[in-house]
Amino acid sequence: MIYLSPLPWTSFEQRPHKFARWFHLRTGGKVLWIDPYPTRLPKLSDFKRLRFSSNGNLKNDMPAWLEVIRPASLPIEPLGGSEKINKMIWRKTLIKAFSFAHDFNAIVAIGKPSALANQVLDGLPEALSIYDAMDDFPAFYAGISKKAMLSMLNWETQIVDRVSTLVVSSTILLNRWSAIRADTKLIYNGLDVSALPNAELGFVKSGSPIRFGYVGTISAWFDWSWLIKLAEIRPNDEIVVIGPQLVTCPYELPDNIYFKPACEHQEALMHMKSFDVGLIPFLRNQLTSSVDPIKYYEYRALGVSVLSTAFGEMLFRFNEPGTFVSKSNDDLDELASQAVCWSFTKSEADEFAIKNSWNSRFDQIKLY
Repeated sequence: MIYLSPLPWTSFEQRPHKFARWFHLRTGGKVLWIDPYPTRLPKLSDFKRLRFSSNGNLKNDMPAWLEVIRPASLPIEPLGGSEKINKMIWRKTLIKAFSFAHDFNAIVAIGKPSALANQVLDGLPEALSIYDAMDDFPAFYAGISKKAMLSMLNWETQIVDRVSTLVVSSTILLNRWSAIRADTKLIYNGLDVSALPNAELGFVKSGSPIRFGYVGTISAWFDWSWLIKLAEIRPNDEIVVIGPQLVTCPYELPDNIYFKPACEHQEALMHMKSFDVGLIPFLRNQLTSSVDPIKYYEYRALGVSVLSTAFGEMLFRFNEPGTFVSKSNDDLDELASQAVCWSFTKSEADEFAIKNSWNSRFDQIKLY
């Protein structure tokens, strides 16, 4: 499989990495992983994000079935003529991809629309292909890179029209693309069951103070107002926020909000396990409208009740067990109390984990 990824292989493992591992597990096939190149002009925040992007994967840690290449490019795609310039720079990458496809009868999987992805499809018109739409990618363009939005929309539309299989990760994306392709498949995000802590889970609430917690990136989509309101209505409890902070809070924070730095995934799962209530405090906007948060599945699989703002796929989970979705700051007091009182059994958590594993998810695609 040739996989044009939206993330570097060395980044924190997410859906693209799990898809590559699933492919190898099910087929025994090799994977040529093509790291992303810039598809917009860089912003200052990009350089800050790089500090937190690596998961520590070293070259000699890569599995034998995987080969990673990083295409050279100039970050000029918003500008006129940029595709022609980069096409010359991509020559070695394209030759490698076409040779790999010939040697292994490879399928083409695309995780992010780009000019390079369309070039690969151009060169392999007979290959089985799949586009896994995980985000509303044009929504991530800001400032001068808004000039690239039409280009991104054009690339994505071309890819959707050309691939053999179209997969989306959220209901909003399904509604968007099913109007163009009736065969669009909705495959939600999932979780890595093998990564869950092996120790016996304690599903009894810890007592006082109650521990509300969030693990993840703190960026432009973070709902500070909602989090502060929760801290104010639960002054005797702890609000723990763990992860890389890419933005600064514009408000004064209550004393019961505590920050901890980013950590490895295994340590993050142990932190989640210690929470009485798992938080997902995201703003509701275009950036988050198509998001299906992986931490929702991890909280549930660890037996932790979930308290979330109403955004993305969480808008469709009002009736899920142990899941409390807040429409505004006004309902937060009541929902927080309900979340604290909720308890899962171990069998309920285990069943949820198996049902929502990455392998179970990707098996639904039925590629073969």
